[in-house]
Amino acid sequence: MTFSPAFTFRTTLAVALLSAATLVSAQSAGAASAADRFEQRFDKRQDKQEDRIENGMASGALTPRESRRLARQQAGLVRAEARAEADGKLTRREAVQLEQRQDHASHSIARQKHDAQTRP
Repeated sequence: MTFSPAFTFRTTLAVALLSAATLVSAQSAGAASAADRFEQRFDKRQDKQEDRIENGMASGALTPRESRRLARQQAGLVRAEARAEADGKLTRREAVQLEQRQDHASHSIARQKHDAQTRP
């Protein structure tokens, strides 16, 4: 059985287009899952930081003023995450910036919990 050159070209083109479409959909699924993974990691870290603040309040390691300030900082992080995700796409740059803000907040919590001030 012999195939005409036109048939072979159309078949090759169809296979190439199908392969390209599959690759693009796989990449977009990978990107979506990366954003989902970041969001899960961000939310889990937020929960842990809020727990650390609550534990500091309960133990007396944080004064009411310190805990209010830290809580405002956490609320700012949540607002920043919402702004970053508002357009439906979380860029790598936005993710890095959010993670840096979380790092800063984590250090703030540690610094406030271990300073000389305690709740009376």
